[in-house]
Amino acid sequence: MWLASRTIPPELHGHGRFVIRAADFSPAYLRAYEDGRLRAKVEEAIEALRDCRLCPRDCGVNRLENRFAVCKVGRHARVSSAFHHFGEEDVLRGWNGSGTIFFSWCNLRCVFCQNFETSQIGEGEELTPRELARVMLRLQAEGCHNINFVTPEHVVPQILEALLVAVAGGLRLPLVYNTSAYDSEHSIRLMEGVVDVYMPDFKLWDRERSRRYLLAPDYPEAARRAIRLMHEQVGVLKVDEDGLARRGVLVRHLVMPGMLDDTREIVRWLAALSPDTYVNIMDQYFPAWRAKTEERFREINRRVTPREVEEALALARAAGLWRFDARWRRMPGALRAGE
Repeated sequence: MWLASRTIPPELHGHGRFVIRAADFSPAYLRAYEDGRLRAKVEEAIEALRDCRLCPRDCGVNRLENRFAVCKVGRHARVSSAFHHFGEEDVLRGWNGSGTIFFSWCNLRCVFCQNFETSQIGEGEELTPRELARVMLRLQAEGCHNINFVTPEHVVPQILEALLVAVAGGLRLPLVYNTSAYDSEHSIRLMEGVVDVYMPDFKLWDRERSRRYLLAPDYPEAARRAIRLMHEQVGVLKVDEDGLARRGVLVRHLVMPGMLDDTREIVRWLAALSPDTYVNIMDQYFPAWRAKTEERFREINRRVTPREVEEALALARAAGLWRFDARWRRMPGALRAGE
């Protein structure tokens, strides 16, 4: 039997505590557009490119002159792909897919990146603000449930600039900010009143591991600052009657080989922030990029074991978390167990 369920599981909505009626929802950026705040944010963000400190790297280069440093992006954003994504969390993908826009390059250098062709090699095409706006409007016209900006940390000004055009052109979908959490406070404050759903990773807790595997020893502190600000802005995740994310924070944590002590600290911190935090404990780590080819990273040149994933989930539950992503929405092409 093929089934595309549109029934929200009770464990997600908490008997109404975490439901926003679809009829009552309006994207945050509409009010910002109508009262002029969005245009003001665009002006502030574009000017910030002149001495870029829009992520924790604090490079200080003039990207308005098309210069760049760590992120390798100058004046305009580069996009590798944009499509209906059915591999995202159920609360995002629904039955028509999440409208993902994958930005090229990255401000991290994760040695295990599974999308290294995009993040480390920079595959993609440079787009003007009007061209990027047209991509958003196309995804909306094709029926996507949201616009999902993937790896946006280094292109916040370019996103805001294009959004101004897209809203004028009729964009009305929720915005998802899908980030590594290596964001500056300035960027997250620029996105206040614009983003509906923040979806940060929280990769590692330990500074030395962050230095070794992400080339960013300050990643844990930056991630905590960013995720705390996100919670302050939009709160815990709320969904509509069909179980689609409308507003709030969804945190991803990729279980890493032999690093359950990082997992333990991360889930404790998230539970202290709010036990109602919606979390995806991800089990899909596999060695890629430099982790697969360089001997010095041999300790992570393996998949995570089922036991490690079970222990990660147990740690999260023991910390007090209870809202976990689980593939409950049945999609066309997905068989029931035993079929």
